[in-house]
Amino acid sequence: MITTKAARVLNDIAGLSFFGKDLESQKQVEYFLDLARFELVKKDTLPAQIKNLNEHLATRTFLVGHDLTISDIAVWQAIQENKRWPTLKNVSKDAPHLMRWFNYLQVAPELKGHLSSLIEEQEKKKQEIKAKGQSGGSFDINLPGASMGQVCTRFPPEPSGYLHIGHVKAALLNDYFARTYQGKLVLRFDDTNPTKEKEEFVENIYKDLETLGVKYHVVTHTSDSFELILKECTRMIKEGKAYVDNTPLEQMRAERGEGVASKCRSHTVEENLRLWQAMQDFTEEGQKCCVRAKIDIAHNNKCMRDPVMYRCNEAAHHRTGTKYKVYPTYDFACPIVDSLEGVTHALRSSEYHDRAEQYYWFIDALGVRKVHIWDFSRLNFVYTLLSKRKLQWFVDQGKVEGWFDPRFPTVQGILRRGMTVQALREFILMQGASKATNLMNWDKIWALNRSIIDPTAARYTAIGQDNSVEFHLNDQKETSVFTVPKHPKNKELGTKPLIKSGVVLLEQDDASRMTEGEEITLMNWGNAIVEKIVKDANGKVVRLEGKTNLQGDVSKTDKKVTWLATGPALAADLVPISIVEFDHLITTEKLDEGADFTAVLREQTRFETAALGEPNLRALNKGDIVQLNRRGFAIVDRIYQDSNKPLVMFMIPDGKEKSMSALSTKVAKSVGKKA
Repeated sequence: MITTKAARVLNDIAGLSFFGKDLESQKQVEYFLDLARFELVKKDTLPAQIKNLNEHLATRTFLVGHDLTISDIAVWQAIQENKRWPTLKNVSKDAPHLMRWFNYLQVAPELKGHLSSLIEEQEKKKQEIKAKGQSGGSFDINLPGASMGQVCTRFPPEPSGYLHIGHVKAALLNDYFARTYQGKLVLRFDDTNPTKEKEEFVENIYKDLETLGVKYHVVTHTSDSFELILKECTRMIKEGKAYVDNTPLEQMRAERGEGVASKCRSHTVEENLRLWQAMQDFTEEGQKCCVRAKIDIAHNNKCMRDPVMYRCNEAAHHRTGTKYKVYPTYDFACPIVDSLEGVTHALRSSEYHDRAEQYYWFIDALGVRKVHIWDFSRLNFVYTLLSKRKLQWFVDQGKVEGWFDPRFPTVQGILRRGMTVQALREFILMQGASKATNLMNWDKIWALNRSIIDPTAARYTAIGQDNSVEFHLNDQKETSVFTVPKHPKNKELGTKPLIKSGVVLLEQDDASRMTEGEEITLMNWGNAIVEKIVKDANGKVVRLEGKTNLQGDVSKTDKKVTWLATGPALAADLVPISIVEFDHLITTEKLDEGADFTAVLREQTRFETAALGEPNLRALNKGDIVQLNRRGFAIVDRIYQDSNKPLVMFMIPDGKEKSMSALSTKVAKSVGKKA
């Protein structure tokens, strides 16, 4: 379907091949028309689509072939009318090829200025709406005090673990608004807890941000400002805005919860300075102390009940070594460093909402430049732990391979399992800067990922090794080779060879449902008739016999089955595969606050199936994503080396409530339902 305005432009102009000159170009036109109708109209996914179109137009004047088509008009119109476009086109340096194409169409002689007239119509309607006092709505949040070219955001990960999907949202939103306002993004490592921090985590945070395409302008560390923060703490003590407390930890927590003032709150400035020095010297007395802000111990917001500013820690810091024995808390250091580094807008997940009042109190107490805070909802997923402390437990206990394990919600974990960067970015940007908190299901993001990998994932066949059944085709005397497309709808992927032989392997699942005399379809080959079924004493099918019936109608058979050519001369060519499926690490959708996560661990979360695959699988590389016919999408985790080191492939979730696999899976059997 063509949009009304695009059709009007088409009707006004004659003599052009608007729908493509051949069948292939017509298919491409249809693709871009669907893109305009279903994707480019969405505000959430427009940035990612612009990037894709920019890459497509890098060596092209028009979207399809060498001539203008209706797809150019429809795509142009969809972009122009998207409410995010006015903001995004200000960063044209990131999409120069698309901007060249976009601007050319407005003045293209073939279009006689019709697209410029569409812009005038659109602006006229905007003015009419404005005059009536109506609002057209906007996706973009209104950052308070934001000025083009002046916005500075920051992404402050603590190097105590790898980035997980929650961090991805924070990183991409800060990156997005820095770009939107032509400002800058500060990458700051919040390294204030030497006990948990490692250089390994720093290196992998860099790696993940590069993978995600996050562009930061400067890299800093909170530890760069340790001396300044130390001096500010001393100043607050001297001004009576902070005190040193030696109350035991559990008692301090109880008093804060009840709104009871600590006995140390009435210390003199001199006593506080003495104890503060003892903390820095790490004396026996000093080790029992912490510095607290003197705010309001009975405040309704418990975050305002004299929060801790500094505590002792003798662990060596990965950057400063043993120079310091005291370290600031995030809550105290953050407003100081934000102000110092020129941050204008601090985007933080809603879990910090109650601390915003405390943040502003420190700003006022220190007399430093104000920073605007904007909260966005934290990403929470069912059956998922995002706490780095809990994830570290799995690593330490050897229950996973590491922080990059495909069962982990880390960037490296979910990408290793088959998530694409494009799907991850699009999903996060679809969430926007909403403040609404909800528990999300993984199905949505995996479904988005499936829509991205499906058009380019080549198709291959793998048969379960332990339960395979030989089907002897008695009329097939010779072995022959033929070619088939790697993808039924994407000719650009090319073709691959397949072998026909008198003996083929079938899945036990398929063989067990067949009856003698039944006609079936061997996918990519043709029909065959099952003439004899041989079973063992337990009723398991161990052999089939029959013949081909290539004149048969494939549309009339109930069973379309995958197969592999085998026999004495061919069996060695088949590729041994370990097909791996994963389940969630915990058995509960949502873990209550304070609950013991070790009590809800899933007993088995990794399942391996030995299989044999077609010889073409030898050419796959690590990270390649393919579709195993009738099983689902899979990603290569280890290439084939030899019979002792088989090809390892991870099954990729497809986001469907019922698995796309027509074959039973070990995960499904473990939980009594489809995976």
